[in-house]
Amino acid sequence: MTITEDLQKLLDILPQDLQQKLEHHPNGDNLVEVVLDLGRRPEARFPHVAEYLSETPVTQAQIDDCIQRVGNFGGDNRAGIEQTLHRISAIRNRSGKIIGLTCRVGRAVFGTIAMIRDLVETGQSILMLGRPGVGKTTALREIARVLADDLNKRVVIIDTSNEIAGDGDVAHPAIGRARRMQVSKPELQHQVMIEAVENHMPEVIVIDEIGTELEALAARTIAERGVQLVGTAHGNQIENLIKNPTLSDLVGGIQAVTLGDDEARRRGSQKTVLERKAPPTFEIAVEMLERQRWVVHECVADTVDTLLRGRQPTPQTRTVDDNGKVGVVRQLAVVNGGNSNGNGHGHITNVEESFLAAQPNGWRSSGQMVALPPLSLDRERPTGRSEFDRLLDESFNYSESFDFASRKQAGPNGEDLPLHIYPYGVSRHQLEQVINVLTLPVILTKDLDSADAILALRSHVKNHAKLRQMAKARHVPIHVIKSSTIPQITRSLRRLLNIDDPDIGDDRELQLLLHNGGDDEMDALEEARLAVEQIVIPKGQPVELLPRSSQVRKMQHELVEHYRLKSDSFGDEPNRRLRIYPA
Repeated sequence: MTITEDLQKLLDILPQDLQQKLEHHPNGDNLVEVVLDLGRRPEARFPHVAEYLSETPVTQAQIDDCIQRVGNFGGDNRAGIEQTLHRISAIRNRSGKIIGLTCRVGRAVFGTIAMIRDLVETGQSILMLGRPGVGKTTALREIARVLADDLNKRVVIIDTSNEIAGDGDVAHPAIGRARRMQVSKPELQHQVMIEAVENHMPEVIVIDEIGTELEALAARTIAERGVQLVGTAHGNQIENLIKNPTLSDLVGGIQAVTLGDDEARRRGSQKTVLERKAPPTFEIAVEMLERQRWVVHECVADTVDTLLRGRQPTPQTRTVDDNGKVGVVRQLAVVNGGNSNGNGHGHITNVEESFLAAQPNGWRSSGQMVALPPLSLDRERPTGRSEFDRLLDESFNYSESFDFASRKQAGPNGEDLPLHIYPYGVSRHQLEQVINVLTLPVILTKDLDSADAILALRSHVKNHAKLRQMAKARHVPIHVIKSSTIPQITRSLRRLLNIDDPDIGDDRELQLLLHNGGDDEMDALEEARLAVEQIVIPKGQPVELLPRSSQVRKMQHELVEHYRLKSDSFGDEPNRRLRIYPA
């Protein structure tokens, strides 16, 4: 591997005493970043250790002096040094003044993609996953150079924070012949992605840090146009993307599907299962566990389908040694002698395939399989109490040896499901809507004698002594709700069925609130959703929405209630509008 870093240009922006100490530091070639925080000792960080550079705390004058020597800080609070890959990130106080700096060393490492060069040459879209600092951006930069210089492709890099091609108008030589498009504001990244395809005829788009729903949608649009995508996303493993509703579209998206009895019996699975919604945006995924050890999923669609069926995928684990030789270990599920572990799966055996980094065309040399010590198969399991996560957890852990005969469903009082409910004063249309969308095992009945429970409005029960007497005589419990709204009906039915309430933002419950809405209603509900999720909850600030009609405001009130927040209407018509309060 060849490394270029221009370290001296980064040191030149530091205070003089720190420059001299780092220039003569025995481990200076491995410097990761320098941290300057007001009132604290300056700190140098190396791969596995950190040390203080001085016993004197950093002053505001020193920080201001460093700021004068770098470029302007953008909307993402990052700046750079022209013609280098170094990144200087700012920490501001409440008034916006910079009181801390993280000076990160940027290195162009040539030869980092030896482990996956054969995959890069296939022309398929590749998604890189990994924790911060593992080398995703470095690998992205090298992939762009190889595609542009070695494979002669038209490559455009969407460089939002100037991390890939460096600061300034002239791109760093590390990207080769690839072209770079800068982004004025981070929130406009998805627009620049589309603009690149429409204006510059690229064969490959390289994008760092796909993090929003709009960027995921833009990535799918680009892939559908036949352009190869190479990008990175937040998350250590594919399971992280499956559980992330914002980014799950990158691996095809996940949806809950209810199977018929015959199909569920044929599959040997539960009736409600999770399935992939569409082809993945990225055909190949690479989990960067360490700088020298990557897990490769050669077919993302197969991996996602396998995980959703409760089985372990069989990815490759690729490593590279000090001599540049690439080794590949594949985990294969092999059935030994049938039903040895009780579920028909057998056990996992690891096999090794030999690859040579010196053979870029046709790397597979021997194909010899050698038994190795078992690798850890512990993968992160989904957590949380949302309905989506509950189904996902069941899908991951579900055994194919499911015995339908021994599985008996029972209600909260031991009654057989489906549960028969007698509604009183509650909108039957809304009840049916909740039951159908959430696929709840509930049947509405008009016969009190056949009911397992009564669901009624509190005001109606309070003034109806006869209903209370009839229910008492028949030993039928009465469950009351304050008002006939979708969120209250949903929570009441969940309590009746002993189903945990999901976390806020559950996809299917939001679908209930958007059910059969027109364009105006959808716009109003989306406005309320964004206000809650981006301002009220994370920032704890109240928000006023645009004026709406009384019917639309009622729908907005229901959406806010779904998030367990309070809201009220104020103002005079036609300017009456909603105000949402933090919890």
